[in-house]
Amino acid sequence: MRTGRMFEDLTVGAEVSMTRVVTPDDLILFAHVSGNLNPMNLPGSPGTLDEQAGHPAPSMWLGSLFSAVLGNLLPGPGTLYLAQTLRFGERAHVGDTLTVRVTVTEKRPPRTVVLRTLLLRGATVLVEGEAEVLAPPTRIALPESVLPEVLVARHKHLERLLAAAERLPPLSTAVVAPEEENALAGALAGMRTHLIAPVLIGDESRIRAVARELDLSLDGAVIEHAVSDDADAARAVEMVHAGRVAAIMKGHLHTDTLLRHVVKSQGGLRGPRRISHVFVMDAPTLPELVLVTDAAINIAPVLKEKVDIVQNAIDLAQALGIAQPRVGILSAVETVSPDIPSTLDAAALSKMAERGQIRGGLVDGPLAMDNAISLTAARTKGLDSLVAGRSDILVVPNLEAGNILAKQLTYTSQAEGAGLVIGAKVPVMLTSRADDETSRLFSCAVAVLYAHWQATGASAVPPRGDRTP
Repeated sequence: MRTGRMFEDLTVGAEVSMTRVVTPDDLILFAHVSGNLNPMNLPGSPGTLDEQAGHPAPSMWLGSLFSAVLGNLLPGPGTLYLAQTLRFGERAHVGDTLTVRVTVTEKRPPRTVVLRTLLLRGATVLVEGEAEVLAPPTRIALPESVLPEVLVARHKHLERLLAAAERLPPLSTAVVAPEEENALAGALAGMRTHLIAPVLIGDESRIRAVARELDLSLDGAVIEHAVSDDADAARAVEMVHAGRVAAIMKGHLHTDTLLRHVVKSQGGLRGPRRISHVFVMDAPTLPELVLVTDAAINIAPVLKEKVDIVQNAIDLAQALGIAQPRVGILSAVETVSPDIPSTLDAAALSKMAERGQIRGGLVDGPLAMDNAISLTAARTKGLDSLVAGRSDILVVPNLEAGNILAKQLTYTSQAEGAGLVIGAKVPVMLTSRADDETSRLFSCAVAVLYAHWQATGASAVPPRGDRTP
């Protein structure tokens, strides 16, 4: 409980202090609230006063820390500002531990209080000044309240995978029907970042018209003219067989139109396993990447098909630097029930992994969604598992569940997602027609990394030492 001090409660010399560690989120949130987008003060932006120390905290953010002490501690709840002077000395940086100290220096009846304000890093004065406030007219007691949580959406895994992919040679890619803004911009962004070498298959006049409208250069991109979406898809598959491209990217056409040519028995791109789709999701609310499969191709897969779906996802996870991915087989409950067929499949898949019929990952199920990704939920329900609470891969019971889960992560958890078809002779970037440039770049990076893993058997992504054990 915090209780404000009235004018008569205060004495000259009274002093309080608090400590605060500067975090990157502090700087980003201040930029949002204040509208000050000075790159000098934003982590990840170019240019600093001190390249070794990093980006300094905004001076006015430092000054605002005094209000926390005045409004919470001295005089406390009910205090109103009248004036504040500030003089700035040295800079504060992310990671610094700061001490905010205020001292009563003068009282002016009926309610005015003057306080010295100091912000220190150790013994070094960063900010000094004087505050003039009105003490609370009554004693206001407030409980120790917790503010609503603020989420700073940051996609660190996407950035890490992009950086790894950009170190590899560009992947020759047939871009099917890039005759719309997002589709063309995403493909050309992949070319500019040296992720892909695109061959644009579609109506050449429409492709050039969209490029002019967006003021995008087509220099370096090859255009293959085709007259329809079906012809575009057929041409892309032909180019794979001819060795001209090593990947396919879906543009502005229906998924069925493209996949019809990919999966056809004669002249298609089928491999030894069933083809499946994997969403690679980077959600700021989750500590690690999560792969969701299958949400786009297999509508109601049976057990035999789920074996391939799981193995495909494990292969992709390894390509992305997850050496031994944890695979959670999802259902509505975490116990095996003859009344719920997906729990029987989950139990069978887990046992098949134990017997080496599924390789490269730890497989467990059935798991409900909560205990698949939350250690707290898993422990509450008494699940003793290397997978429960820390799944890297979520295998859904059917396409409907997967589609809902992937879109929930995108639209309510601010996840960025990449979409890739696995099991074909080449990776197929299967993005939504509504996906923006970032999502398409992410899909390019995932395809490049997967193609490298297929060719070499090794991941190009540096191992992370901070993965949850």
